[in-house]
Amino acid sequence: MQDNRPLWVPSADAVAKSPIHAFMERCNADFGLSLSGFADLHAWSVAERENFWSTVWDFCGVKGERGAEVLANGDRMLDARFFPNATLNFAENLLSGRGDGDAIIFRGEDKAEDRWSWDRLRVLVSKLQQAFAARGIGKGDRIAAMMPNMPETVAAMLAAASIGAIWSSCSPDFGEQGVLDRFGQIEPRLFIACDAYWYSGKLQDVGAKVATVAKSLGVPAVVVHYAGDAEAVARKTPGALTLEAFVAPYEAREVEFTQLGFSHPLYILFSSGTTGVPKCIVHSAGGTLLQHLKEQRLHCGLQAGEKLFYFTTCGWMMWNWLVSGLASGATLCLFDGSPFAPDGNVLFDYAEAEKFAIFGTSAKYIDAVRKGGLTPRVSHDLSSLRLMTSTGSPLSPEGFTFVYEGIKEDVQLASISGGTDIVSCFVLGNPLQPVWRGEIQGAGLGLAVDVWNDDGKPVRGEKGELVCTKAFPSMPVMFWNDPDGAKYRAAYFDRFDNVWCHGDFAEWTEHGGLIIHGRSDATLNPGGVRIGTAEIYNQVEQMEEVAEALCIGQDWDDDVRVILFVRLAPAVTLTEDLVKAIKTRIRTGASPRHVPAKIIAVADIPRTKSGKIVELAVREVVHGRPVKNQEALANPEALRLFAGLSQLKD
Repeated sequence: MQDNRPLWVPSADAVAKSPIHAFMERCNADFGLSLSGFADLHAWSVAERENFWSTVWDFCGVKGERGAEVLANGDRMLDARFFPNATLNFAENLLSGRGDGDAIIFRGEDKAEDRWSWDRLRVLVSKLQQAFAARGIGKGDRIAAMMPNMPETVAAMLAAASIGAIWSSCSPDFGEQGVLDRFGQIEPRLFIACDAYWYSGKLQDVGAKVATVAKSLGVPAVVVHYAGDAEAVARKTPGALTLEAFVAPYEAREVEFTQLGFSHPLYILFSSGTTGVPKCIVHSAGGTLLQHLKEQRLHCGLQAGEKLFYFTTCGWMMWNWLVSGLASGATLCLFDGSPFAPDGNVLFDYAEAEKFAIFGTSAKYIDAVRKGGLTPRVSHDLSSLRLMTSTGSPLSPEGFTFVYEGIKEDVQLASISGGTDIVSCFVLGNPLQPVWRGEIQGAGLGLAVDVWNDDGKPVRGEKGELVCTKAFPSMPVMFWNDPDGAKYRAAYFDRFDNVWCHGDFAEWTEHGGLIIHGRSDATLNPGGVRIGTAEIYNQVEQMEEVAEALCIGQDWDDDVRVILFVRLAPAVTLTEDLVKAIKTRIRTGASPRHVPAKIIAVADIPRTKSGKIVELAVREVVHGRPVKNQEALANPEALRLFAGLSQLKD
C-alpha cells in the first residue's frame, strides 16, 4: 500500500534557489506566462516546444550560432529537425573552464588517484586533436575506444568531437568478439585501448585482446597506460603507439573547434545485443548537448563547481551523460573498478572525501548496499550530497525506503529511466516536487511522455506502453548501416504511427509520477493478463534469503506460465518452506496472478556489462533457441544453467 506521506519534500528556500525555478521565472517574463510549478512548466514545454528549447539554449549558455528556425517538420517525428540552421561544437561547450581548478577527479580500484585541472585537460585535448588531424582523421570519421572510465578517455572524446569525428566506446571487460561485434560495424579510423585494468582486486591483462582487435579492425592503435605496461602492449600490436608517443610531436596550443550542424553525428552507442548483433545508434552533437544540459541544469540543479559522480563504465550511456557535466562547469568524479573492492564502503568513502553533490548509481547497487548491511548515513559524512539518482532497472519501493533510512534522510532521490536509444531520460526527478516511495517523479521537460494501452489510447491508473508523442532533440540521427531507415523505424515506430514506443511497461501514479514495471518485451502474459517482471522482483528481492532473481514466461499448454529463478544468499538452500514463503510474499505483496508456477534455484544469473539481467536471453535458452550474441554478457557461462532443466518439463 502506498504510504500517504512523501519521503522527501523540497524546502521553499531550495526551490527558490534552484536553476529550474530561475528558468521558470525567465519563461514567465519572456513569454508573459504565469507558470507556478513543475506541472505547469512541463505542460507549457510540450505545448510550446520551440519557445521551450530556444530558452534552454539561451539559459544554459550554449556556445554556437542558434539560427532563426527552432523546429522544422515538428508534427512528423521521423522528419523533425531541431535548430536546422544552427552551428556549434560539442567539445567547445564541454571545455567550459580554464585554470587550475578541478575539471576531473579520478579514483581507480587499485587506489590510483589523480586530479586534472581544466588547463591540464585542455593540453591533452589540444595534443590529441593535432595527432588525430595529422593522421587524416576528420569530420565524420569514427574513433573507437576500449577504455576504463578515466580522464584520458574524456580527453580523447573531446579531441574527437572538436574536429567532428564520431566517438564510440566500450569498457575493457568486453570479450574480443563483443568488441568486434560493435566496432567492426562502424569501421573506425583509430582504436584506443588501455594496457590493463583492475577489477575486484585482480589485475586484468588485455594486451592480447588489444592486439587481436586492432588487427581485426585493420587500424592503428593507441595504448593508454593505466594498470599495466603500455609500451609492452604497443610492441605486441603492429602499428601501435603508446599515448605518450602518439602526442609527443605536438606542443599544446589553443584547441580549435570545428563548427558543425546541430544534427552532426557525435556518438555511436550500441544496444545490448543479447538477441542479435548490437544496433549502432547514432546521436547528434546538438541534441545530446541540449538534452543533457536540460537534464543536468534543470532536473538535477547542477551548478558550476559542484561535484558530479556516476558509477558507470564507458560501455553504458551514463558515461556519455556524465561527461556532459563539464558543460555546466561541474567537476567530474570518475571511478573505475568494482564498487565492492575491498568492501562496499568504497564509493561512500569517495563521496565523503570529495563532497559529492550528486551521486549517481544503479538500483542493483543500492540493493546490494542494503543487503550488505551497510549504513552510510551513520558511517559517512554525506552532508554535501543533495541528489542521488538511480537507473539501470526499476528501483523497488524498499530501495527508496533504504536510501532515506540507510544513506541520507535529507536527499532528493531521483529514479530515472530512458536509455541508450535517446542517450538521456524520458522520466526522471525534479527539485520542485516531493519524492514518493517507489515512484519516478515525472516526465522530462519538453518530452510528450504518456502511457498508452494496446489500442493506442492514453490510460491512467493502469499499465501500458511508455510512449512519446512528439519529436524531441535527442532522438537518434539514424542507425549506422541502415540506409533506408528500416531498422530505426522498426525499433520505435512500428507499434504506433508517428509515435515513439519505447518498450517500457509503465503506469502513471496519482501524484503525477511514473512507475516502470520492466521492459514490455519481457512482460509476462499468463492467462492473457500483462504482468511486469519488476512487480515480482520488488517482492522477492527484499527477502534476505534471495540475492537476486530473474523471471520469464514459459510457453506451456497453449498459454504462458511464470517461472522464477532465484540466486540465493550464501548458505541458503531452496527448501519447500522457502518456496512457500516466496510465493506467499508475491501473492500478498503483488497479486495471486504474479505467483510463479515454478521457482528454481540457480548459481548465477546472466547480465549485461552494465549490470542488467537478460530475461529475453534466458527465455530463448529455456525454449531451446540459440542466443546469438553472448559476447554482450558479462557472464555468458551463466546461460548454460538454464538449458534443459528437468523442472521445466512438467
